Amino acid sequence: MDKKAQLSASIVAGLAAFLAPFMGASVNIALPSIGREFKADAVQLGWVATAYILAAAVFLVPFGKLADIHGRKKIFLVGIFVYTAASLLCALADSTWALIGFRVLQGAGAALIFGTSVAILTSVFPPGQRGKALGINTASTYLGLSLGPVLGGLLTQEFGWRSIFLVNLPLGLIIIAFVLAMLKGEWAEAKGERFDLFGAAFYGLTLIGIMLGFSRLPQRTGLLLFAAGIVLAASFVLREKKTDNPLLKIELFRKNRVFAFSNLAALINYSATFAVGFFVSLYLQYLKGMSPRSAGLVLIAQPIMMTIFSPFAGRLSDKIEPRIVASLGMAISSFGLLLLAFLRADSALAFVIASLAVLGFGFALFSSPNTNAVMSSVERKFYGVASATLGTMRLVGQTLSMGIAMLIFGALVGRVQITTASQGSFLQAVRTGFVIFAALCFAGVFASLARGNRK
Repeated sequence: MDKKAQLSASIVAGLAAFLAPFMGASVNIALPSIGREFKADAVQLGWVATAYILAAAVFLVPFGKLADIHGRKKIFLVGIFVYTAASLLCALADSTWALIGFRVLQGAGAALIFGTSVAILTSVFPPGQRGKALGINTASTYLGLSLGPVLGGLLTQEFGWRSIFLVNLPLGLIIIAFVLAMLKGEWAEAKGERFDLFGAAFYGLTLIGIMLGFSRLPQRTGLLLFAAGIVLAASFVLREKKTDNPLLKIELFRKNRVFAFSNLAALINYSATFAVGFFVSLYLQYLKGMSPRSAGLVLIAQPIMMTIFSPFAGRLSDKIEPRIVASLGMAISSFGLLLLAFLRADSALAFVIASLAVLGFGFALFSSPNTNAVMSSVERKFYGVASATLGTMRLVGQTLSMGIAMLIFGALVGRVQITTASQGSFLQAVRTGFVIFAALCFAGVFASLARGNRK
């Protein structure tokens, strides 16, 4: 593959990798401001983040399959358009529930983007250079996470929370221009296959049941939805095994140990780490009395470490077995989470920053090597589905992480606005959450090691 195609794919995928994390990190910082304007409680604020993740997870694998069949660049371009339009609608929202609804549409756009961008990169880079390319792409993701809290906090403080959604408009238009001008060619190795529309609907209902049900536990509705999701999941697997053109090839999990355990490791890792930004943002603003901009400057410690070390981790995974690098990263992340479990109302900011930096270093060592392991374990015609499956594990993990956070808030704080009177129970909830996340992340080390060596 020529260098020009590799450079073009790297730029386009890198810009896309920056966009959504920048948005997500900005939203975390803006949550208290959104809550004050709409008088939303902590659980509703959690849904502003979770609705986006749920929608993206439901659509990722179906859109990844569509990209394998009809062309990854084409689906990617549609995704950028949908994401940009949804951002404008979010900025115009007049209630918490309207904002949540538009975040669902934004999540669908994100699914179109992330079911294709990593697959495009993998299509143009050979195995020996893939880790480096994915590492740089991952660094773009974390650059978005780094700038999100700072610029998001600044925009929220100076222009209001709606401005963080409006920023996506010029960014989206720039990416569309780059795709049309620079990204030549198309990749559709599964062209001609029939799209399993019924399977896609089945898959979506399965994820909605599991993810929405978990987020509503221990309510009876949550238990029923979660149980229904598990039953649907079993039925989906049985159906896909008998279908000529399945949405998701089940043999990838049954016969490909690297693929199966790498995805499991991603699920566990994101379940243990995603709610960190949610917890720490609220801790800094409610208990420390910090402004959104100041809180953003503290939160930036984690993604800065990710941005710096992700390219190094990616290159390392081209030379050393990815499972070794990724497993070490999960162990370090677990230690960082354990440090955060010792937060107090009077904890020094230096302690918070150092803990986030440790977590960020561990996450950097895990992410791009794990992605390299997944994408290198499948045939080219499965690149879209493989990338989308890994993305789904990430998003399901993020939903589970936010679900755990909301369960803890519901049990220890209740459906009330966080005030001086509830600060004690709020801090207890945060510390309990970090203990649970540290234990979960440590368990993930063993899943990561179990994947074996790549072939």
